[in-house]
Amino acid sequence: MTARLSQKLDNLYDRDYYLWLESTANVLSDGRWNELDLENLIEEIESMGRSEKRAVESNLVVLLLHLLKWFYQPSMQTGSWKGSILEHRRRLEKDLKASPSLKNYLQEVFAECYEDARQQAAAETGLPLETFPTASPFTPEEAINKDYFA
Repeated sequence: MTARLSQKLDNLYDRDYYLWLESTANVLSDGRWNELDLENLIEEIESMGRSEKRAVESNLVVLLLHLLKWFYQPSMQTGSWKGSILEHRRRLEKDLKASPSLKNYLQEVFAECYEDARQQAAAETGLPLETFPTASPFTPEEAINKDYFA
C-alpha cells in the first residue's frame, strides 16, 4: 500500500468512522489487501470481541438479578421481573447461537456475574445480603433455560 493511501485511510478512521467502515468493507470485498488500514482494523476486531463478552456479562447479571428477586421475594413477583428474565434469556440465547464459543465464556464468568447480581439484589430489595446464597442456587444451564423458574 502506498504511504499516501495508508495515510488517507488512517485519517478517514479519525475523521469519519462510518465511512471508514464502509471503505474497509469495500477494500476487503475487492481483495485489495495491500490497501487495508490494518492497525485500526485489528483494533476494531479486538474491540468487537470485548463488546460481545460485555454483552454476555451484562445480560447474565440482569438475568441472575431477576432470578434472585423472583425466588427470594416471591410475594413481590411481577410480570416485569418475569418479562426481564425472558428478555435476557432471549438475548443470551441469540448471542450464544451467533457465537457458540461464548458458551465457554459464560461458564467462566458465571460466578462473578452471580456475585454482582447478588450484591445488586440486596441493594434493590433491601434484604440483607446474607438472604442470597454466596454460591448460585442455579446452574448456568438452569439460568438460561427458558422453561426454568422453580
